[in-house]
Parts: sequence; C-alpha cells; structure tokens
Amino acid sequence: MSVSVQESLLDLADEPTPGAVRPERVRLARGAWVDVQRGWLAGSGALFGRLVERVPWRAERRQMYDRTVDVPRLLCFYGEDAELPDPALEACRDALSEHYQAELGEPFRTAGLCLYRDGRDSVAWHGDTIGRGSTEDTMVAILSVGTARPLLLRPRAGTGGSAGGASGTLRYSLGHGDLLVMGGSCQRTWEHAVPKSAHSTGPRISVQFRPRGVR
Repeated sequence: MSVSVQESLLDLADEPTPGAVRPERVRLARGAWVDVQRGWLAGSGALFGRLVERVPWRAERRQMYDRTVDVPRLLCFYGEDAELPDPALEACRDALSEHYQAELGEPFRTAGLCLYRDGRDSVAWHGDTIGRGSTEDTMVAILSVGTARPLLLRPRAGTGGSAGGASGTLRYSLGHGDLLVMGGSCQRTWEHAVPKSAHSTGPRISVQFRPRGVR
C-alpha cells in the first residue's frame, strides 16, 4: 500500500519509543474523564510507515437501513492472543497497562487499528459499548500516528446535565504520536467521532488499546 504522510518536525526519531506516561486529565460530566499527552510516542512517523505496510488492512461493508454501505476507513483487529504487528505497539500497550494498573485493575489486552486515508474517511458518533463498556467504567487508550485529525467528544443524549465536570462538545487534534485515554463512564455517557474533512488531509492511523470484553 502506498500512503505518504508529512512527518512532524518535532518527531524525527528513527525508532518508535513510548515516553513516560504523564498525561493531563480533564474531568468530564457524569463520571467520565480523558487523559491527553502530546507526542507520547517518539518516532511515530517511522511507526506509521511500518504499520501501513505490515498490517493486513481490510475494507468492510455494513448494513445501514435498507442498503449496504462501505465503512469509510480501513480496519484491522488484534485479539487477546494475537501478536501485534510491531514491537513498538507491544511496548506502548505494556507501558499503558503498567501506568493504569492501579486505576483500571487489569491490563490492556486487544488492539484495534483504523487507517483514515484522507479527509473522506471518518467514524460516526458512537461509544465503545459492545461488551462491558455499556454497563461498567472502563478505559480505551488511543494512540494516533500520522497526520493530525480532530477527535470530537460530546455527552450522550439522555445522560443528564453537566454535573461533575466539563460538558458540551470537546475537540482534540490527534496525530504524530499523541495519546488520548477515555476513562470512567466515558463510553456509556459520552460519544466520540472523527468527522469528515472538506480540506486536503493526510492519512492517520488510530490504535485503540482496550481491556478484555470491551469493543
């Protein structure tokens, strides 16, 4: 697959290496929170290039009402016992598991990868509520490599007002090794999305680390 990306001038390391996990936490309404750490993974441009070539990306089609449509991104999922496509991802998963062990109580076990090829690729508003995320507090850690794209978060309809933290739609531009972790009640009380862009936009890969039973 031939996909090129404009690398950040601040991220020119040859070998992808995660740094110490020292995010800034934003408290959201209804017991949700997000942790954000910019440039957590050094050498993210090199990792992007390796993932583009090594991952067996697939296009999916899904039923929407009375028709079948293309999913606007390429996908690959690595289950609990699957070997990840690059040692850097294993290092990232292990570092996140160690940092969040006391709070999460279990390691991150799976990795879902999405390739957004350009501004036409996107993901609609949703929460990761297949499995335990629909009823329990949990975490989803997202590593972004490649061109920065906005990730939006908003309170889910019907979950109440703004008590307990920030509310309204939040916007995070993520790429070039940035880390964002959604925790607490975030998957069932908030939604997130990557919108389409009318502007020329380079490719981005999103890596979502999740614990067992969360999709």
